[in-house]
Order: sequence, then C-alpha cells, then structure tokens
Amino acid sequence: MISLENIKTNLNNGVLTATINRPQSLNALNIQTIESIRQLMTQVYDNPEVKALILTGEGDKAFVAGADITEIATLNEMNARKFAEKGQEVFSSIENCPKPVIAAVNGFALGGGCELAMACHMRVATSNAKFGQPEVNLGVIPGYGGTQRLTQLVGKGKAFELMMTGDMVSAEEALSLGLVNHVVQTQEELHELCGKILGKITSKAPLAIGMVVNCINANFSNEDGYQTEANDFAHCTTTKDFKEGTSAFLEKRKPSFTGE
Repeated sequence: MISLENIKTNLNNGVLTATINRPQSLNALNIQTIESIRQLMTQVYDNPEVKALILTGEGDKAFVAGADITEIATLNEMNARKFAEKGQEVFSSIENCPKPVIAAVNGFALGGGCELAMACHMRVATSNAKFGQPEVNLGVIPGYGGTQRLTQLVGKGKAFELMMTGDMVSAEEALSLGLVNHVVQTQEELHELCGKILGKITSKAPLAIGMVVNCINANFSNEDGYQTEANDFAHCTTTKDFKEGTSAFLEKRKPSFTGE
C-alpha cells in the first residue's frame, strides 16, 4: 500500500482498515483528503491482497464531521460544480466497489461525513455517533450524493425532514431508520463487529459478492435491475467458484473459493 495524505492504512488478513486522520479538524474532508480517498479506492480495486475495506475516523469524537468549510466558503458556481462532481465520482467508486466496504462510524458523521458513510455498503456505529446533513445551515445543500443516498436509505419523507431542518439523529434513531446496520457501545466492539461481518462475507465467492453490489445498485440507477440480475446470475454459472460452490454443497463439504 502506498502512503496516503491524511489517511492511515492497515492491512490484516485481507481486510484493509483506512482511517481518516485529521483529528485536529474532526477529520473534515478537504480536497486533499478526497483525492487520497480516490487513490485509496484505486488500491482497493487493484490489489488482490485486499479483500474488504473498513473506513473509519481517527479518535473517538468524529468519523468525519463534514467537509472543510474554509474551502467551501471560497467556492463559486463554476468550481462548486466541479467540487461536487469530483466528490460524487470518488464516493461512487466506494458504492460500486466489488469488494465489501463498511463504514465504522465513531462520533460525528455530518455533511460530507454522512455522505461518505452512506456511500459504503454498510454502516456500523458506536452509541455516541451522530448523523446529519446540516448543509442548509450554510446556505447550501449536500453535494456528494447525500440527497440521493439518504432518500434511498430512510425514505422520501424523512429525508426531506432531515435535509430541510439540518437536524442530527442519534445512533439509535439512525438504526431505527435503516441508516445504520448495527450499534455497539465501544470502538473495540465496533471494529470487532466490522471484522466479524467482513470475515463472513470474504468466505463467500468473491465474484458473486461483486455481482450482488452491481445488482443492488442497478435498482437505484437507470438500469433495469431485473435484467442486470438475470445477466449476472447467468455470468455466475461460467465461473470456477460456481462449480466449486455447487460441488461442495452436493459433496457436503466446505467450499474453497478462488475468485475465478
């Protein structure tokens, strides 16, 4: 793994933990950090040693408390559009990653931080986590996909309420809304549970996992999700993992998948 500015990485048993490391600014996303996330995702896609990714924030106060306001304050219409499009592109690479990505949310996940967490396939949070899209307080709206992903996760009515009021929700309320998958008490439990979930996922057929991502995301794009599912189902039958999985089932043994 190459060194990344503002991100610490640790690869253990195929699970890469990437920690946004700007604790002095509550891990706020500046332009350089967004670029580092882009580089991180290139490594995740290309490195066969990486089987899964955990995204988290340094310290116990914040996952990511938002975008860097000092940078946002200088935007005009032309560079603001490019600013949003760059972030959307990077976050889409997380959402569409064929390897599982979990956000381990410790503390504040606000604005761009909430958008980053929502781009991940799943979210696990500590009990002190807070989620929100408070951009209207600054006279703007979410720009990294938040208007779309929050609506997908919590429904239209609640998304209107949260983005129009700028209110934060607790970890427990986020759990009840479907914004997070699990809530735990401590950071130790947080990383333990993320590792347990990813350990289970990475024991499955890697190509099939990637196709699950593709099919679920097709439902929220302009694609025909059912046709995407049929196409990917058919493609699965051409893989060595399909032959291994079905053979192992019939032979009553544990499958050994290779991602081929």
